[in-house]
Amino acid sequence: MELTLVGQAVGMFAVTNIDDIVILALFFGQAAGRPGGAVRVVAGQFLGFGAILAAAIVGALGAGLLPESVLPYLGLLPLLLGIRAGWSAWRERRNGDGGEIPSAGDGPTTWAVAAVTLANGGDNIGVYVPVFATAGSGGPAVFAVVFLLLVAVWCAAGRYFATRPVIARSLSRWGHIVLPVVLIGIGLVILIEGGAFGL
Repeated sequence: MELTLVGQAVGMFAVTNIDDIVILALFFGQAAGRPGGAVRVVAGQFLGFGAILAAAIVGALGAGLLPESVLPYLGLLPLLLGIRAGWSAWRERRNGDGGEIPSAGDGPTTWAVAAVTLANGGDNIGVYVPVFATAGSGGPAVFAVVFLLLVAVWCAAGRYFATRPVIARSLSRWGHIVLPVVLIGIGLVILIEGGAFGL
C-alpha cells in the first residue's frame, strides 16, 4: 500500500510542479556567482512548498485554511514580483554603462522565491487536498515526505540546468528579461484560470 502511495506521490508531484524547473533554473541563473545565492533559492523553494503542503494538509483535515475562492488571487504574488523584477531590470539597464547586462544585485531573496513558489503552487493545494483527505491516516505523511524529497531533486535539476554552459550563457544574457516575463505570465495564468476579478 505504501509503495503505491509513493508512486502516486511521485507522479502527482511531477505533474503539478513541472513548471517549477524553469523557474528554479531562472532563479539559480540569477543567483550564480553571488555568495549564498543558491542557498537562498533552495531555502525559498522549501519554504514556499512547505506552505503549500501545510495548507493542503490543514485543508484535508477540514480546517479550510485557504478558501477555494482565495486561491486564484495568489496569482497576484508572481505578477507583482514579475513587474518589480522587470522594473528593476529596465532601471538598471537605463542607468548602466552602455551594453552591460544588468545585474540582479545579490540575486533572488529567500522570500521572493518562497512567494513565487507558493503562488505558482496555489492550484496544487486544490489537487492535494482531496488526495490527502482520501489517502488514509498515514497517507498525507507519505505524500509529504516524498514531496519534500522531490523538492530537493527539483532544486538539483534547476541548478543543473542553470549551470550548463549554453543555458547559463542564455540565462546570463536574457534571464533579466525572461524571469519577469515568466513571473508575470504565471501570475496572469493563475488569475485568469481561477476567475479572479471576474476574468
